[in-house]
Amino acid sequence: MGIRKTIVAACFGSLFAAVFAPREAAAQTIPPIAERDKNWDAVTNVTTVVGASTVFLMPRVYYSDPEATVGWKGRWHVSSFAPGMTMTALTLFVNGPIRNAIKSNRPGCTTEQTRAAIIGSECESYGGPSTQAFASFGATGAGLGIFLVDTFKYSDGRFNVPSFLGNLAVPLTLSVLTAVGRTVEPGTAQAFESPGQVVAGALPGFFSGMLIGFGYAMLQKPSCGYGNSVICW
Repeated sequence: MGIRKTIVAACFGSLFAAVFAPREAAAQTIPPIAERDKNWDAVTNVTTVVGASTVFLMPRVYYSDPEATVGWKGRWHVSSFAPGMTMTALTLFVNGPIRNAIKSNRPGCTTEQTRAAIIGSECESYGGPSTQAFASFGATGAGLGIFLVDTFKYSDGRFNVPSFLGNLAVPLTLSVLTAVGRTVEPGTAQAFESPGQVVAGALPGFFSGMLIGFGYAMLQKPSCGYGNSVICW
């Protein structure tokens, strides 16, 4: 679990050059090519991580029907790290090889500026498909797959509100906020990605996550299979 992303810091401070040539010293500041809002960058990174964490740290909720233990049960499965790490690997693949192969420039950047990758230019990397959109909607898709299997296969169609909130409602809300934050243009600032780049990340992420979540839930029963422990190894 745990989505890992590499976000380059926008500024490390002023760069001072001390030259020992007589009576000569030089310092140069390179302004950003495309100004972007750092607050929205931080918000979308947080919503991505929180949304993914909500799904993969959520207990498997199911309705147990034996006479002695009838009612809703919740179990935390260590095996949930498997789909979490799978989505993390896919996200890193999108963030690196896929984006570098597609070469879709961020708003306000050209291909030459992106290739130059000048630190602080806000054009250091390509923008599509959006990594944050892929990860956040991927977690939503995984949560949907898990929720559907736990509801209809293991709970005989009984609806559980906490399971719905943790697996679908919360991650979906955070995914939408992530998508908005990546495309918003506050004031004179440029968006981090275009709407097309966000969609290009969101749709594959959602369907990939749903397949992974559905497959995992089908293979791993929500019950521990032994004793009354709430943690399944």
